[in-house]
Amino acid sequence: MKKVKSDKLRSATKGNGAPKNVEEYLARVPEPSRITLSKVRAAIRTAVPPGTTEVISYGMPAFKHNEVLVWYAAFSNHCSLFPTGAVIEAFKKELQGCCTSKGTIQFSTDKPLPVALVRKLVKARVAQSASKKRR
Repeated sequence: MKKVKSDKLRSATKGNGAPKNVEEYLARVPEPSRITLSKVRAAIRTAVPPGTTEVISYGMPAFKHNEVLVWYAAFSNHCSLFPTGAVIEAFKKELQGCCTSKGTIQFSTDKPLPVALVRKLVKARVAQSASKKRR
């Protein structure tokens, strides 16, 4: 796995303070990142349980069901998905070739994560969250 370089983590949504909702966040994202994030958002929606809400957490869009399941965001040179370190570790084979760190998957707008992989990552995160709740 390639490691993320933190010097390139400048948000693409800088402006009038933190966005109040996901639509406002996406409206601030320039093209082509907005199209890429919209596809990631749609893929996540198909994998989360009923009753999941979309929120802004840490200034980024996130999906919450009892706790935040995943975050996603646009930066100046890439987009990122944040499904937690355990999920990334579980899918490290499938994520070869992607820039990853403990809890982050980076991808370019011209080579986004495949929708099927996003769904698998999110479903794994949902299962992980559900198993924590049962304890």
